[in-house]
Amino acid sequence: MSRRILGIDPGLRTTGYGVIDASARGMRLVEAGIFGPPATAPLEKRLAALHAGLAELILATSPDVMVIEELWSSYKNPTTAVLMGHARGVLCCVAGMHDVAVAHLAHAQWKRALAGSGAASKERVGMIVAHLLGLAAVPEPIDVSDALALALAYANRERAQVPLAAVR
Repeated sequence: MSRRILGIDPGLRTTGYGVIDASARGMRLVEAGIFGPPATAPLEKRLAALHAGLAELILATSPDVMVIEELWSSYKNPTTAVLMGHARGVLCCVAGMHDVAVAHLAHAQWKRALAGSGAASKERVGMIVAHLLGLAAVPEPIDVSDALALALAYANRERAQVPLAAVR
């Protein structure tokens, strides 16, 4: 059975995405890229741009599930955490409006699932993503590589039949 998985690395300036098809035969890249509003736009316009970008992507690729990175921020930056919460909320809302299931993976979880360590460097993760998808180069920018890593980590966990509750 093949599943189409959409990985999302959320951001208010740049949101990376990666769509893969995962089956018993392996994983195949469908599409990857970034979307996002101008950094100077007011918050409501940036959120509207995220909404429109993801809605268009979902209509174009028809994913079965969207995997999004959980919110993480140090207590030193509560404003950043709140703003990222807005972005994640809009992205999850769009998925819900299009009947796409949403899975959440913590930063360390998807890194550990791919690289064996939750502290793996983004460069190391990017190389693994390129290898697993048979790409000649690491996907850029890093937001795209991270989004693909989320999708691949979810696919690996799903293959291992790890319950979603354990992924959260």
